[in-house]
Order: sequence, then C-alpha cells, then structure tokens
Amino acid sequence: MNTPRDFDIILWGATGFTGSLVARHLVDTYGADLNWAMAGRNLEKLETVRAKLGNPEIPLIQADSHDQTAMDTLASRAKVICTTVGPYALYGELLVEACARGGVDYCDLTGEPQWIRLMIERYEALAQASGARLVNSCGFDSIPSDLGVRYLQEAALERVGVACNRVKMRVIKMKGGASGGTVASGLNVYREAAKDPALRAELRDMYSLCPEGHAFSARQHSVGVEYDEDLKSWAGPFIMASINTRIVLRSNALWPNHYAENFRYDEAMLLGDGAKGEKAAKRLAFGMKWGMLAMAISPLRALAQRFFLPKPGEGPTPEQQRSGMFDLVFVGTTETGETLKARVTGDRDPGYGSTAKMLAQAAISLRRDVDRAEVKGGFWTTATAFNSRFYSRLQEHAGLTFEILDAD
Repeated sequence: MNTPRDFDIILWGATGFTGSLVARHLVDTYGADLNWAMAGRNLEKLETVRAKLGNPEIPLIQADSHDQTAMDTLASRAKVICTTVGPYALYGELLVEACARGGVDYCDLTGEPQWIRLMIERYEALAQASGARLVNSCGFDSIPSDLGVRYLQEAALERVGVACNRVKMRVIKMKGGASGGTVASGLNVYREAAKDPALRAELRDMYSLCPEGHAFSARQHSVGVEYDEDLKSWAGPFIMASINTRIVLRSNALWPNHYAENFRYDEAMLLGDGAKGEKAAKRLAFGMKWGMLAMAISPLRALAQRFFLPKPGEGPTPEQQRSGMFDLVFVGTTETGETLKARVTGDRDPGYGSTAKMLAQAAISLRRDVDRAEVKGGFWTTATAFNSRFYSRLQEHAGLTFEILDAD
C-alpha cells in the first residue's frame, strides 16, 4: 500500500521495561535520522520515558490495546509497528488485525507459539491481500537460532552444494536475567494450557507453526540429558528450545525448496565434560521438569508469581545487561556426511540488552531493507523475511556476530 503515513516506525509499549530499552537504542543509534513515535496506554508514563531519553521532539501517541478503533488509528499512522506489549495472547490481537487489514508491516517479541498460530490462522489471508509483512519473535527468541541456522545453511550450500538435513544448536555460555514481562508471558501459556486439552496437545507438536498441509514428518528430538560427542560435553534442556524449534521449522517450511524435506533441529545447554558436567545436566533437567509441572498448578503458579518471580516492568539492571552475553554454536550435517559449524554471539544480556537492539533493528530493516517485490504480505520468520543486510545491521548496531568455524 502507498498510503501516506505520519511515521516510519511507531514503537508500541515504550513505557514497558523492554520498550524503554528499544526506545533508547533508537535514540542513541539514529538520533534525528529516523521519523518515529512512541505509543502506549499511559500518556504520563510516555512523557517520563521521553524525558529520560532527553529528546522532547519524539511524538507521543496514547491508545488502548483493547480498543479496535484506537489500534486501527495507530496502525494507520505508521509504515512499521514495533511492539513490546505482552503477554501478546492478552494484549496483541487487535493490533495484529489492524496491521494485517491496513497493510502495515509489524514486528514483535512474542515467544507464545499458541498465539502465533492463532494469528496466522485468523489474519494471514488478510495480510496477504493488504501486503502487510508480519514478523514474530524478533528477540533472543528467536533471531539467534533462526538466523544462525540460515547462516549455516547458506554456507553449506556455498561450500558443499547441499543444505544440512540435521542441525543442532548448543548454548556454550549465556549470562543474563529475566524480566517480569517475559515471566508473565510464560505464565499465561501455562494458564491457558491448564484449562485447554487441545492446547496441551498443540504444545507437544513441534510443527505447530508450519503452514497447513505441510508434509514434514521427521521426528524432532527434545534434549533431556545426553553427551554431545561433537562438542565433548554433557548437554541438558534449553528453556527457549520450544519456541525456537518451532520458528526454525517454520523457516524450513517457508524457505524456497526448504532446507531439507527431512530436516531435524534441536537445542540444548552445554554443561561441561566429566562427572561434574553430567551432574549439572541432570540437575538442570530435573529442575526444568518439576518447575514446569509446578507452573501448571494454579496455586503454585500464583505463589511463585507473588513471591519469587519478577513483576511486569521489572528486569535486569543496566550493569547486568552490560555484563550479560551469549555464545551459541550450530553443528550441521548433510545427508552425504559433510559437517559444518557456525557460531553466533551477543554482547549483552540476551533477554533484554540484546533483545531490545535486535527488535529495533528488525523494525529498521522492515522499513529500509525488505523489498515488497521479494517479500509479499503474510506472516514470516526472521530467516525468511530479512535479507543479508540484516546480518550487517545486527553486527553493526546490535552487538551480534556470525561466523563459520573451520573444521577441527
């Protein structure tokens, strides 16, 4: 659509913990070289954020997530909507509908697979007709995983002529904290699943985000406790694997000719070699198993939320964000036996310091890099929406690195 609009980007949720970090990144990186606005429900809080940013010229827009007219008006003023307002299952649908109907590009941070599937089901045809490109999961879940796999596959095609049919991601090291917003989104998934048997079944299906009618049937592997021979370390479950795997499998389905028809992907945390590493992997698996079971029980979930978990609006301190980091390695194998490795790193707390920069760069790239002739309207993943310029943006402005590792 070529409708004139007021702003290149509107940041929806600028008063939240992550939203304020996105706003800071946009101000520090682009200054006056970006026509954007901040939006939220509370005008006074928006004014407070703007004052902290030290830029009184940033336009402010007040709106309500539950008001369809307000969301339609918000979308009508932007070329790209960048939203941090979660849980998206509670606050996100009307904005998605407004963007899909209005031909407005959109990016978010959701890690809620049940909501992504529902939005695709309800609004993909509308987005395809209007030309709106909607890209979910533009933070730590799932840019490093999704683009890490694509980066490895592109190298495999260039070096050996075929893509890898088997890729695994292993977290070498990660340091960072969680915010109340992410905790609230995760708890909402447990809350919905506890009362919906169909949703519980859906959450067991790793192909739940693949297009309807997909023919993929390769059995996907969820890591419990195992020894990784390639990396000589014990491995345990990675908490983000559930959403990341679904996004990567959707990318395989959307990628031209697919990575592979029998593509398999899994993620895990490396805990070290020897008995110490094995014990650490077992402790992690035990803690995650019983933690998830506890979160499925309403009184325990409420108790944890009240006394132990961060509240919405809370998150890592600036120092914790700066001292955080992540280091991921991807090991790919082709059907003919070739093995390649790639590495993706980030220089900030993965959930917030890095995530805010990744989301901001996704919004910038949607506005400045993604050709409408090449990427049509619909729901996309980061690996299928963005071109090679996005790697450069992430490396230049978001502190990420991408590299192919030489064979040992």
